[in-house]
Formats: sequence, structure tokens, C-alpha cells
Amino acid sequence: MDSVRVVGKEIATACRLSTEPLAVYGSDSVPEGAVHLHEVHRCIAAAMVKMATERGVSAFYLGSDAKTGCCPGGLSHTGYITRPPAISFFVSTGRPGIPDAPAEYLKASPGLVDQCFDAEGKITPLGKYLVVRTCASVPDSVKGVKAISCFGNAEQIRNLSALVHFDRADPFSPVLVPWGPACATVVTYPAGMAEHAPAESAFLGPQDPTVNWALSPDLMAIGLPIGVARRIAENLNESFIAKRPSVAFPDHGKGFGEKE
Repeated sequence: MDSVRVVGKEIATACRLSTEPLAVYGSDSVPEGAVHLHEVHRCIAAAMVKMATERGVSAFYLGSDAKTGCCPGGLSHTGYITRPPAISFFVSTGRPGIPDAPAEYLKASPGLVDQCFDAEGKITPLGKYLVVRTCASVPDSVKGVKAISCFGNAEQIRNLSALVHFDRADPFSPVLVPWGPACATVVTYPAGMAEHAPAESAFLGPQDPTVNWALSPDLMAIGLPIGVARRIAENLNESFIAKRPSVAFPDHGKGFGEKE
């Protein structure tokens, strides 16, 4: 079985990603060379964008005894704290008397937020620490990678989505755009931490507009459960990405709408 380093490199090369694919896993100890999340950014998704695009820090962690400076929403969506009740108001209509929870108007009511979070089921941590690192830096000793998340432009992510569908008969469930915070799209759902997240689906987005400030307008993400990522890597040479590269990556210099 190919290492996560190889899988990440093959996907990045075939899909012409200019960003680093990121691996998600749990650990019982702080990984060597990793920094605490808040040293990159308090938001998990924003930290992942920086790591994927800037190629500085190669790994960060957070966990049961490493929560200081981290976003409470991210901590709850990685299972390290119970979801604060104020989040339901913060995400929806706000509530007088809670100055640190201004309304975001992402949902019509606090009750609807509660229903959505309840539908996720229990959030189970991957370990004492959650680790996110570049696939290229994953040591051979790490065997429990749960997901690979990729950032790219619209064309690259469209191609990755098509690769998810390559060996699947169901036209609907292989790629989903679920509601939830951006960290859920690239960590919680693909890593199997949410009880009711479909185990064999990839998660496209993020659709959370509150993280738009951290992503350039042409940047998207897709969270791949590790099994899905491995199948993509195995299928590359038989798929359109290798056999019809001019379809996957047309010469846009020809002008919009001119087919190869």
C-alpha cells in the first residue's frame, strides 16, 4: 500500500495542484516538529489554508490539553469541548446580552442550528491530539491517517470531484456539499469524526462564508476520506486525468467555449 506521502504527491501532480495536500490524523503525543494551532491561526480552516498555500509550517496540533487560543467552534467540531450553547445564537440571529456572539445570519433560527448539529451525531476526537500536516511530511511511523484535504482552483477541484466519481455507481452521494463550519468540511466530516457523516463521501466547499476572508475568491477545498483518496491515486492512470488531459486541462487561451 502506497504511503500517504506518495498518495498526496500523486494526487497533487495529476491534478496540477499548486498547494500542498494535507493529512489529518490523531496522536497520543505531540508530533515532533509540529506547532500548536494558535501559532498559525486560531481557526483550523484558516491555518490549513496558510499551511497548504504558504508552505511554511508543515504541521500543527490541538487537543485535550492544548486548547488555549483555539476557536471554540473548532474545538467542539473536533470533539475536545462540548459545543457552547452561544454558538447556536452566534451562527443565526444573535441574542441580546451576549456581546461575544454577534449574529452571523447563516441559519434562520438558533433551533435550526441545533437541529443541524444534532444531525451530525456525536463528534469523536481522533486521539489526545488532532494533527494536520502536509502529506509530504507524514513520517513512516504514522499509520492512522484518516483524511487528505486538498485546496485548489475551481478547475482542479472539479477534476478531483470527477475522480471521486470515477469508480462509483451512485451519481449523488460520492461528493457532498454539507452545511457546517469550514473545519468540518476539511477535517471533521472526511476524517470520520462526525457519527453520521457518510464514510465514503468526499466533502466539497467550504460553504461557510465566514471563512471567505481566509480563502482567495478562486480557492476551494475538498476533504477526502483516506480510502477515497487512495482509490483516486490508484485510478489516475485509467481515468480522464491521464488519458484525456486536454479535457481535464483545456487550453483556455483558445477562448471560452471552444472545445478541444
